[in-house]
Amino acid sequence: MPVRLLPGHGQYANSYVVNGVLIDTGTTPMAIEHHKRSIKYIIITHRHYDHMAYLSDAVRMTGAEVLIHEKDALGLTDDLVSLAGGYGAHAPGIPATRFIEEGDIIDGLEVIYTPGHTIGGICLYDEVSKSLISGDTVFGDGGYGRYDLPTGDRDALIASIERLIDLRVDGVYCGHGAPAREKGGVVINKAYQNITMGL
Repeated sequence: MPVRLLPGHGQYANSYVVNGVLIDTGTTPMAIEHHKRSIKYIIITHRHYDHMAYLSDAVRMTGAEVLIHEKDALGLTDDLVSLAGGYGAHAPGIPATRFIEEGDIIDGLEVIYTPGHTIGGICLYDEVSKSLISGDTVFGDGGYGRYDLPTGDRDALIASIERLIDLRVDGVYCGHGAPAREKGGVVINKAYQNITMGL
């Protein structure tokens, strides 16, 4: 299944459309407009405001269900948990329609629980196209999410990245920066080496 990138601008996160799923809402309503009729689910990869800044607009446009891991769900409605104040904003104020967890399949995407950047962080994996939508767990340049924010945990992030190594991944579609559309396994291995070496 094709992964369509809706690039984030500045400090806001990338969004992606895969089949009927919109992953993260850091991009403007104008970017989402073209896809609004196909979107049935909105999945937020973790609790931080930069990944949900335009959630209210996206829900209003699409009528889609809002899915997030239960351990990060409070970020949808709480300014402190979402770190919205750092953006001069407020949390979207839209509670989750339902919670997702490890092993769930949402329109062909498998949920992989990857705590470390936050306690409820997830990635999404498409086994057919070997695509990984990685949120802020790993980035396209072999970087990884910071773990010095509330609920961050370096050991948990190392364990999460180590789990991703076992997947067959071609494309890594990350929350910030350019995706790595090929050799995703190399990218994940580089992220693992970097974090274990403290780079």
